[in-house]
Amino acid sequence: MSTLREAKRIEQHPLAGKKMTGADMVVQVLADEGVDTVFGYSGGAILPTYDAVFRYNEGRGSAEEIRLIVPATEQGAGFMAAGYARASGRVGVFIVTSGPGATNSVTPIRDCHADSIPVVLICGQVPRAAMGTDAFQEAPVFNIMSACAKHVFLVTDETKIEETIRTAFALARSGRPGPVVVDIPRDVQLSEGTYRGEGLLELRGYDERIGRLQQVALGEEAARSFYDLLEASERPLIYAGGGVINGDASEDLRKFAARFQIPVVTTLLGIGAMDTTDDLSLRMLGMHGTAFANYAVEDCDFLIAVGSRFDDRVAGKVKEFAPGARIAHLDVDASEIGKVKGVDWAFVCDARRGLAQLLRAGKGIQKDFSPWLQHVRELRKSHPLDYNRESPTLQSEEVLAAMNEITRGKAIVSTGVGQHQMWAAQYLDFVEPRTFLTSGSMGTMGFGLPAAVGAQLACPDKLVVDVDGDGSIRMNLGELETLTNYNIPVKVLLLNNYGDGMVRQWQDLFYANRYSGSDKTLHRKDFVKAAEADGFGFYRRVTERGELREALQEFIAYPGPSFLEVVVDQNAHVYPMIGPGMGYKDMITGQYIKPRARRDVVVDKNAGF
Repeated sequence: MSTLREAKRIEQHPLAGKKMTGADMVVQVLADEGVDTVFGYSGGAILPTYDAVFRYNEGRGSAEEIRLIVPATEQGAGFMAAGYARASGRVGVFIVTSGPGATNSVTPIRDCHADSIPVVLICGQVPRAAMGTDAFQEAPVFNIMSACAKHVFLVTDETKIEETIRTAFALARSGRPGPVVVDIPRDVQLSEGTYRGEGLLELRGYDERIGRLQQVALGEEAARSFYDLLEASERPLIYAGGGVINGDASEDLRKFAARFQIPVVTTLLGIGAMDTTDDLSLRMLGMHGTAFANYAVEDCDFLIAVGSRFDDRVAGKVKEFAPGARIAHLDVDASEIGKVKGVDWAFVCDARRGLAQLLRAGKGIQKDFSPWLQHVRELRKSHPLDYNRESPTLQSEEVLAAMNEITRGKAIVSTGVGQHQMWAAQYLDFVEPRTFLTSGSMGTMGFGLPAAVGAQLACPDKLVVDVDGDGSIRMNLGELETLTNYNIPVKVLLLNNYGDGMVRQWQDLFYANRYSGSDKTLHRKDFVKAAEADGFGFYRRVTERGELREALQEFIAYPGPSFLEVVVDQNAHVYPMIGPGMGYKDMITGQYIKPRARRDVVVDKNAGF
């Protein structure tokens, strides 16, 4: 019997044998799974389940309730569930109605799939008899979501409701995590049956594969091959991705890096896997990674990839990525091994088990990498991040650097997508994992604000800050009211450059300053008045450097939801930058970051945004 189907009961469920509606079973399984918060927007096809949530909570204390958070949109609900999952490591849940409720949820489902985030979406559907008739608010959820989710269930057999919901949670959190969608017709929700309190659907192939994955052992020969590569190396480098965080392997990564004194670079989603203030941390690599991280990738001779997938924002021109290095790859997903970049050694295992087994196998290994460590320290010293410190206009980098002096790497930070996202990754410290929440692979604008809502509800004792841009925040601006409706103390820092900054940067560099669709100076939105109208107790705009520190301190210290808009330089660019079709050797460092000597570059404008 595989791990996925192992029974964890000590005794029979206290409600086993009780008659329930399908909707009541859905909610009871949520409670059995430890769900304390669900996000969602109601509608006719899901009303039985919403009513079941209400009835479940009747007579219970707040600690026993399933808290229901109603957002402005279903997309907001999805990103709240994602923020909850990313910050806590638990499965996030959102519940929406049929038709547009479901289709509005496609983007967060795809976003979670791309970033391997465990969420469960429960959709209402029209009654079984009406399916396929273009009934009111009908949409082919199974067909639409199948391309975007880890798995989709359409529940047409009312006797399988509780097993389906329970299996959805098991699928979402096991193996490579991801989103699971459960589509439940209204009449199935209203049907009556007997609750059993146990049971999973049989998914033989998946079940067996997960069982093997959870029992995999690093053989002596494989361990010897890895350490032969390490002992032959003089300049090893760990390249850690989001799989380290998703696999709760940050502590193991830090132990492994410290044991062998190997420096670490991380992907955008791997930020926080390594304490960014640690001497071994070289921060983020890739398109907008630090210059010293990217130079270390160029110089290394053994690249140890852990929970990372060599995506285009990291590997760039694949043939030239880590050009002088042998490559080892540890990942939970076998399909990622060799998919983009050929490797010399691989182990398919979750990062936590894999790193722990490697550590045990390497007890007697001794190798001195101190000359390499001195080299990377010199890289960090010679090529630090920097920006225009003489500008009369506030720079986003100085705003974030000032905030970092207050938060000192202890805050949970979510972001939208664009320049502000990259500057947050570059200039903020993150001491612990699950504290930097951002849309990586999908790059979904509008992610930051609702994700912060979910993160704050998952971690009520933590400081949560949404670092956002004026373009991104517009896309889910209605969630400002969600913060005040429920008095959720998220801090919203808006860096307003009156435009889509990253698009504008590409237009500056590659499109002869033709700002097609990206200049927002004509927009009339007064964000501070919007925050005031939505009931924020703290709302302020900063335009002058002399106001900044005091405003940031008040903004962070305010006990409830707070909003701070800082007007920043519209013409600033994010550097370093590796342009489309370019390799690391062609990295653009701008005016303020010292580069290595490099040849002239030719940019491939067809290589993708």
